[in-house]
Amino acid sequence: MKRTVILFISMSLDGYIADITGGIDWLAVPMEAEDNTYDTFYKNVDTVLLGFKTYHQIVTELAVDGFPYKDAQTFVFTRRNLTSTEPNIKIINDDVVSQVQALKQVEGKDIWIVGGASLVRPLIDANLIDEYQIAIIPKLIGDGIPLFSKSKHQQNLKVVSTSVINDIVYLRYHKVDQ
Repeated sequence: MKRTVILFISMSLDGYIADITGGIDWLAVPMEAEDNTYDTFYKNVDTVLLGFKTYHQIVTELAVDGFPYKDAQTFVFTRRNLTSTEPNIKIINDDVVSQVQALKQVEGKDIWIVGGASLVRPLIDANLIDEYQIAIIPKLIGDGIPLFSKSKHQQNLKVVSTSVINDIVYLRYHKVDQ
């Protein structure tokens, strides 16, 4: 079974994944209708990749009572010399490109690129992201951490689907091999 590498992430309408301080309070929107987009996506994932800043924010702010991806193999990328005592969390000091190339060769379910932006750019440049699922939050936050940094590479994408739930626009693209 070919594994799919998916960037599943939310961003503001002006292209940011966090505000200038790294905050994500602006992600909150009124929930008028049931939205199971995340649950549907996550049931096909068994591997999660995050940068250290994203991981740290999850365990210290967003999910202090329990790591939300306990049932998945988690790889945390950092330049820090750290280790994990959790059996399914691996701290990686190697580059994300070589790790994803290796993971794609191993049998499994989808590989989720959680964030942040420092993981996304090298994977785009190496043409390793197979699918982009981006939730556009209906807010302009003005400044912050952009999802996509500048690059000399162009990546062609094909729209697979679009939907709107609770004023969030969900965009789904597949990469087009050049």
